[in-house]
Parts: sequence; C-alpha cells; structure tokens
Amino acid sequence: MSSGIITVVGSYVVDLMSRTPHMPKPGETVLGGPFRMGPGGKGGNQAVAAARQGSRVCMVTKVGNDPFGQAAVKHFQAEHISTDYVFVDDAEATGAALIAVDDNGENMIVVALGACGKLSAEDVAQAEQMIKRSTVVLVQLETSMEAVRKTLELAGTYGVPVILNPAPYQPIPEELLKGVTYITPNETEAFLLTGIEITDEESAYRAASVLYRRGVKHVVITLGKKGCYYYEGGPSGILYPGFHVDAVDTTGAGDAFNGGLAHALAEGRSIRQALRYANAVAALSVTKIGTAPAMPSREEVERFLQNQPIDTTATGA
Repeated sequence: MSSGIITVVGSYVVDLMSRTPHMPKPGETVLGGPFRMGPGGKGGNQAVAAARQGSRVCMVTKVGNDPFGQAAVKHFQAEHISTDYVFVDDAEATGAALIAVDDNGENMIVVALGACGKLSAEDVAQAEQMIKRSTVVLVQLETSMEAVRKTLELAGTYGVPVILNPAPYQPIPEELLKGVTYITPNETEAFLLTGIEITDEESAYRAASVLYRRGVKHVVITLGKKGCYYYEGGPSGILYPGFHVDAVDTTGAGDAFNGGLAHALAEGRSIRQALRYANAVAALSVTKIGTAPAMPSREEVERFLQNQPIDTTATGA
C-alpha cells in the first residue's frame, strides 16, 4: 500500500524524564533516576509515529530560538519529517515536559508549552497548500485553540479528513466538533467531554453517542491496554481489544495510537484494519522507555501483527 501525506498540526516540547520508585506526595522529595532528555510533545510524537510507519509527514509547529529549538529541527529531519512549517519564535522558549515514570510504568506529566503554545492561525494559514494536498490532517489541543480552529477550517474547505486527539483536555466549541472526522479521546478525556464515566462497553457507547450527536462522524475512545471502542452511529459500537505486552513506560502510548491510526487511514486501510494497526503501534511503544524515541518502525509493527491471532474478538456494545 502507498501512503498519502499526513500533516500534523501540534506541539513540540523537550521531554525531561526521570524514573521514580513512586510518585512524590506533596512536599516529598524522591530519589529517582536515571534522567533522560529527548524530543516530545503530542504533535511531535504523533508525527514520528506516523513517519516511522512510512508515511510522508509534514509538521506544523513553533519552537524557540534556542538550542532546544535547533535540536527539534534536526530531530524532525532525521525522522524524514518536513520542517517547512516549523516556525521559530524569538520571544518564547521551546516548550518542555517534566515527566515522572514510576516502577509500574505509570506516569505524571507537567507541560510548559512555551513557543508551541503561541502557534497562531496565521502560522497555520501559511501551510494551507500542504493541508490541501494532505490525505489526513492530525491535530491535538496542546497548542492554541485558534490554531486548531484554523486547521479544521482549512481541512474542511478542501475536504481533508481530520483526526482530533482532544488532549490535553480543553473545552471544545460545539461548532468545531462538526468539522472533526475522527475524535480519539481516552477515558478521562471522554468523561470531560461528555460527563459520562467510562467503566464498560455500555458507558463507552453512551459517551461515544454524545460525541456523535454533536457532529463527529467517527468516535474512537482509547482504553489503554483494553484497546479502543469505535462508534459511527447506530444502536452499538465495537470494542477492538488491545494486545498484551510487558509495559515499561506508558508515556506516549496515546500519541503512538494516533500516529498509527493516521498512517493506516492515509494508506487506505479499512477502519477495522486501521484500529488494529493503531492498537499494535501503541502496544509496542510502551515496551520501550521514552516517547518519540519509543515509537516502533513499520517492520516491527508488521512482524508483531503477523505473530498475533486474527482479530475475531471485537464485540458490539
């Protein structure tokens, strides 16, 4: 299969990560380590995940005029991601994420957006022709809402499908949801968007139905190691089970899923095939430490899927 162009409009931040035996309580200092520094940000991570599957990817983001920003450009180029629309802000520093990962592989993250939080509608408008040529556009909520709005506007003008990963959660204006083709909240984000706590397939169905009625054509609620729940209207949805792996770091798993989904859709796979592929990319990402550096290659994903039983366990609500 040949893949089209994926334009990712989103964040780039530097990940500053340390292991910790347990998450610190308020006022507590914990001795941890080792410390790792590397490329991150939801947009950047998702771009790498898609590029490593073989997709042609263009990144639209903003970095600071500093060593971290210069490293960002080199990082994207090394991953064969177009940097034509990586803008430089002379006033703001490149964003950073402070990440703690405990012995169970769970994480806590604080993000200082810096320059990518200043990505503007005018910046996105400069990428109009790239968005027009794209097969899929992928966007998150880790930049300004005006950048998200402009992305949806341009994609809608040219009939380009949009995947919105509503993370980190921000209130989304109702009119924007009508321009979203695929929305991919996790359980927490789905609850914040709908007020429905996800505890089982029935509650996932009810939450997905709310988002569908608000105008989203395809709802995908990610459920961690349990897989994902898919809904496109009607009396029920489908639960696509995840894959069992030994997780060492769950940071970036959602980004891996979204990048894998964008790639599979751009390649022309059916939604069933695309969600299975995305589940596999996410599963493999948690077997390594880090975010962007942990994204698997296409060869790793295909080899992994060849060793998995055919998906016959997807269930309706």
